[in-house]
Amino acid sequence: MSKHLGRANAPVKSVNSAKSSNSEKSARSAKSAKGPKKARWTTAAKAEARHGRPGRPGRPSTQRPATGATKVHRGQGGVDGAFGRRREDVAPGPVSGSPVEQRAERPARVGYERPDRPARPARTEYQRPDRPARPARTEYQRPDRPARPARTEYQRPSRPDRADHQRPERSPRPEHQRPERSESTERPARRTAPAPVPVREDNPFAALGLPHALVERMARDGIVTPFPIQTATIPDALAGRDVLGRGQTGSGKTFAFGLPTLTRLAAGKRATPRRPRALVLTPTRELAMQISDALEPLAHVMGVRHKLVAGGMPYQPQLSALDRGVELLIATPGRLNDLLERGAVELRDTEVLILDEADHMAEMGFMPEITSILDLLPEGGQRLLFSATLDRGVDELVARYLDDPVTHSTDAATASVTTMEHHVLLVDPMHKKVITGEVANRSGRTLVFVRTKLGADRVAIQLRDQGILAAALHGGLNQGARNRVLGAFRDGSLPVLVATDVAARGIHVDDVSVVLQVDPPADSKDYLHRSGRTARAGERGTVVTLALPHQKRGMERLVRDAGVEVTAVRATPGDEATMRSTGARTPSGVPVAEQQVRRLLEGEPKPRRAPRTGTRPGVGAGAPSGSARRYRAERSRG
Repeated sequence: MSKHLGRANAPVKSVNSAKSSNSEKSARSAKSAKGPKKARWTTAAKAEARHGRPGRPGRPSTQRPATGATKVHRGQGGVDGAFGRRREDVAPGPVSGSPVEQRAERPARVGYERPDRPARPARTEYQRPDRPARPARTEYQRPDRPARPARTEYQRPSRPDRADHQRPERSPRPEHQRPERSESTERPARRTAPAPVPVREDNPFAALGLPHALVERMARDGIVTPFPIQTATIPDALAGRDVLGRGQTGSGKTFAFGLPTLTRLAAGKRATPRRPRALVLTPTRELAMQISDALEPLAHVMGVRHKLVAGGMPYQPQLSALDRGVELLIATPGRLNDLLERGAVELRDTEVLILDEADHMAEMGFMPEITSILDLLPEGGQRLLFSATLDRGVDELVARYLDDPVTHSTDAATASVTTMEHHVLLVDPMHKKVITGEVANRSGRTLVFVRTKLGADRVAIQLRDQGILAAALHGGLNQGARNRVLGAFRDGSLPVLVATDVAARGIHVDDVSVVLQVDPPADSKDYLHRSGRTARAGERGTVVTLALPHQKRGMERLVRDAGVEVTAVRATPGDEATMRSTGARTPSGVPVAEQQVRRLLEGEPKPRRAPRTGTRPGVGAGAPSGSARRYRAERSRG
């Protein structure tokens, strides 16, 4: 079968070879008709041409400057038979008359010189003899302009003569006087020490046995009549006995323990560093700050050094004051324990201990800290304890640390119905926000109580949205913001203050016209503390409590335990009877600007200091300091 296939394919192969041979012949005949075939340059011919060997004949070598002259001729004799070997022919040298031969015959010349050109005449720089000569002139003279009249320097004959810095159109005035200043721009007179106020012989404070300096300083502030708690406790405290005082908030307890303590400290020796002679413990920073502010002018006239130490305040001023020595230390339990652990304060010389708002400290969980502090005090010292009630562990403190105390209770543990008006309003949840704004919008200062910090912020924002300027006071604010908010409420620039029970314990502000309890108190004791912020010092005040319908029964029982007889009434927004009884007013509804609230919380922006630019030699930006100049001078001498 393969033999037959081979025979069948054989004629085809011959046909194909015949066709290819015919095509090659026709191609050769066509090329021969066009002319001789071009010779190609081989690699060997290019290499010989690079080394200076002659190119191929019949063609100038300048047409292929980058290649050699060795060529491979194809066509006849180009390939040696069936072995396919090349035959190379070396071309002879260049033809005469070629560009290479012509360049070799040119004479050498120096660069840029052409002797076939005529020489140029020499000339000096910037001179052109073909131009007419210019007339000579001196600098800045132009004869074509008219001559100017001669004048001396800085003289203008068109101006009238006048003496230096004199203006005849102004009237003369005495030196260093400014008659154009008005009275409003005149500098205020220098402050002088106030003259002593005469103390009457029948002054009640003097009759209690207090020093004349204290009585005179209080008379300067208009304090001439003591409160009942002060009249009862000051004589026993001056005698050195332990005192247990029970009274309402705002009954004058600060002076009741402060005046006899300052009297005892002024009569004794000065305190040594880190060893105070008297200690006042309070539950909150605000209450500690108010005690410090109330006793500061009295301590100054008595020559007693005092210091406030509380959490949220910088350590360094407190440590520095303790290192110098203070007679009276006002502190909160947490910060005092911290300083005791650091060794910054010692209580071995403490003669007087005062616990203010002892029931509130027990309520806040400070009993372990208080007992640890009392254990460090020396035996035989005086103990003064003031509290609204004697529950929640306060009676245990009295039994353990007070020695035969004298008890003085001026007010029962009930709210005063003679100076306060009490109202309990039953409101629906949807109306609570509106009624809160109406009651808070009444004239005078309004103190709003809530239970939580978030609730304080929420109620303050709702009041500001209704057009009432209000701010929150709680433990979440930093100390600077708390001081600014409380200061604005004191001076009257902030009419409404929203506070929690913890923060409100330290608020001592007069002229609070209404206490609004948005969240009902937890018990009758909290009701007493809240209501005690108004009707202080015999003034009148109003206490308004908002309760939801399901809180009616519990609220009636709570006010009954507090000694208040009041009936809960239904209230709706705009109710004339409710607004007339509580003094409520409809707010404007224009929201308070956020910038005003931010300025209240953050304070006025401080102006940025400009960089120092001294006018004296060696002073200013980049100039070395005095110590650096002295160091360089000493180094140059040595």
